[in-house]
Amino acid sequence: MSLENKKAPAFNLPDQGGKKHKLADYTGKLVLLYFYPKDMTPGCTIEAKCFRDRNNELKKYDVQVLGVSVDSVESHKKFENKHGLNFPLLSDDKKVVVEKYGVWKEKSMFGKKYMGIQRDSFLIGKDGKIIKHYEKVNPAKHVDEVIKDLKSLK
Repeated sequence: MSLENKKAPAFNLPDQGGKKHKLADYTGKLVLLYFYPKDMTPGCTIEAKCFRDRNNELKKYDVQVLGVSVDSVESHKKFENKHGLNFPLLSDDKKVVVEKYGVWKEKSMFGKKYMGIQRDSFLIGKDGKIIKHYEKVNPAKHVDEVIKDLKSLK
């Protein structure tokens, strides 16, 4: 089910400092809502560091980066501190938002099936509609893909 061109599902989640973030807080800005499986894991660390390192460039396009996983606020705080992250990491520990965005999926590793987050991102327009849904992104290349799309929006 594609969410592109549809109104982005609302959310209200705490970040690594306990501050709540609602989608409505960002009306008039672009939002890159990126979902990642787990704090401190190799792919997620690469992706977060890429967003950290290019955050100033993203801000030039008026983009707010928001990372989302089902890890706790405390886990996000450790992740932020360890890697000097400069954007909010939202805790969806009740799995409400990952379900709304359709990224909570059955996965498989070494033949074992389990539920987890598919590494997807959503570029949400200033009007609250989803401009682009990025599926199963490559953690190291994703930020380049987003910036390329932002340049084409201008």
